[in-house]
Amino acid sequence: MTKQPDLTGLLQAWSGGDTEALATLAALVNDELRGMARRIAAGEHRGDWRPTELVQEAYLRLLDWRGVHWENRAHFFATAAAMMRRVLVDAARARRAIKRGDGRTPLPLEGIEMAVAGPEVDVLAVEEALQALTAVNPRASRVVELRFFGGFSVEETAEALRVSVRTVINDWNTARAWLYRELSSRR
Repeated sequence: MTKQPDLTGLLQAWSGGDTEALATLAALVNDELRGMARRIAAGEHRGDWRPTELVQEAYLRLLDWRGVHWENRAHFFATAAAMMRRVLVDAARARRAIKRGDGRTPLPLEGIEMAVAGPEVDVLAVEEALQALTAVNPRASRVVELRFFGGFSVEETAEALRVSVRTVINDWNTARAWLYRELSSRR
């Protein structure tokens, strides 16, 4: 039985500039990142992003981060999910700028279990709503990022945020209700 490499150790070595650690890390996390990208890209109505492209773009953005102190695997995957979300938001903003507001990219919210009028919501509207939620309840916003965009379970989210499972459930319910109200008012 072969011993699995220490992911946190590899993350910290990469932060310290070890390029070999990055290569090992990339091989270890690629499948998990692609699964995450599949979930995130599935919500991108236009289908402009394939999971592999989304992972590659997230890698490119992560490579620019220097001296990050990676706490653990959950911290890394939460950051990667946020990066992938940023890629989609930046692409949607670029399309909107080109089309002057006509190129909205809907994002289905079935996974967030909200009963909005219609199955899809503009990815930029979701981003703006999340930014507004961050201003009033940053932890609830992080719960949405981890659960909806990162595909984390309640337990994984609790571990990543270092809170109880009950706190995550409460924040998730609060965020869903808040986002429902916010996104409904934008229609």
